[in-house]
Amino acid sequence: MAKWPHVPDCHGWLGLDARGQWYLRDAAVQEQGRFPQSKGSRLEHAKLVAFIGRNYACDPAGCWYFQNGPQRVFVELEATPWIFRVQADGGVQTHTGLAATVQACLVDESGKAYLVTERGLGLVHSLDTITLEQHLAQERWHLHEVLSHELPQRYGYVASPLAQQLTAQAPAPGAR
Repeated sequence: MAKWPHVPDCHGWLGLDARGQWYLRDAAVQEQGRFPQSKGSRLEHAKLVAFIGRNYACDPAGCWYFQNGPQRVFVELEATPWIFRVQADGGVQTHTGLAATVQACLVDESGKAYLVTERGLGLVHSLDTITLEQHLAQERWHLHEVLSHELPQRYGYVASPLAQQLTAQAPAPGAR
């Protein structure tokens, strides 16, 4: 076992779904497939969820992680780094409870809505689409069309740090 503070980063063990729920993914779950097809156990302990939320950040490469002491636990994203809740008064809050200010509203080819804020890009929680629609009808925000596959590169995030790590570790074609 590695001694503190020389603890390796952790990949594949934590997932964030499209509704802002955290999932713990042990080795057996990871063997069953990638997130979100194989989600794991939803974290329900309020203090643990709050601790993860307080320590949720992004590295320079666009990989989101939870800082656990000296260890980074990288997060597999079902959708985007943030899941936004939209309030009736136009307020917006991240899945971790932080306030956010809307800079743009996007919709993709399947009808999913996203908000661009000073915190970055986030999917609008599915329960808040009617509230979002009301704000759009009031012209509080204007809708712009996007293609979902362009979002990670355009907004600088990595949906699967595990896949990125595995690709980086793969031998180059033709290498022995």
